[in-house]
Amino acid sequence: MLTISYQLYSSRNWDANETFEMLAEAGYKEVEGVGPHYEDLVATKARLERYGITMPTGHFAPDLIEDDPQKVIGIAKTLGISCVIAPFIPPSERPTTMSGWADFTARLVKMSKPIIATGLDFAWHNHDFEFVPVDGHIPLDLIAEASADIKFELDLAWIHVAGLDPVEWLEKYKGRIIAAHVKDVAPKGECADEGGWADVGHGVMDWKAIKPAMDSAGVARYVVEHDNPNDHVRMATRSLASVQLF
Repeated sequence: MLTISYQLYSSRNWDANETFEMLAEAGYKEVEGVGPHYEDLVATKARLERYGITMPTGHFAPDLIEDDPQKVIGIAKTLGISCVIAPFIPPSERPTTMSGWADFTARLVKMSKPIIATGLDFAWHNHDFEFVPVDGHIPLDLIAEASADIKFELDLAWIHVAGLDPVEWLEKYKGRIIAAHVKDVAPKGECADEGGWADVGHGVMDWKAIKPAMDSAGVARYVVEHDNPNDHVRMATRSLASVQLF
């Protein structure tokens, strides 16, 4: 069954209580966790319960997963997270050689093992840098080849930003995609104050082609996201309305 979630990173510049109330009023039933909401688990769990919202997926910094997997597992169990997602590495840590990517994928495999051993899923969330070829290889493919147990949360807009077709990557990793980040890219020169991102359905992403590809790939969770909205109420409500019409 298809579910629609909301990446809380989108509302990082707003108060958490305001955000949860806004999401409940908009009609969201799921959210995707991110670091600040793990700092006070009692408060976050109370918000989830108060507004009838669940948190089945969560982003966790790779360093935290690597250094303290039991803390990550504890957070996941407390908040009901069933999939731990490693979402990002800063530019200074991004490999630029095959040996660098080999080292990084080995790290991913190692950090995934205690998570998976507990019965949780482990996934990688892409940006655009995983599509920059290294010696003729696409790094996202190297991550996929490192372990069949590593799933993907495909960020469809970042694939577009990388100059590639999201449809092709949905087809390529059919069966390994645990969720998709559904977000949009503004037409060139627009929404500069929002980093060039747009509310879902109000940008240049070809959802008429992407939606059937998501269905074919078995994507059952759409996670609405906007990296830098100047109005999270507008973004959340307009994006949800668009996704519901896909």
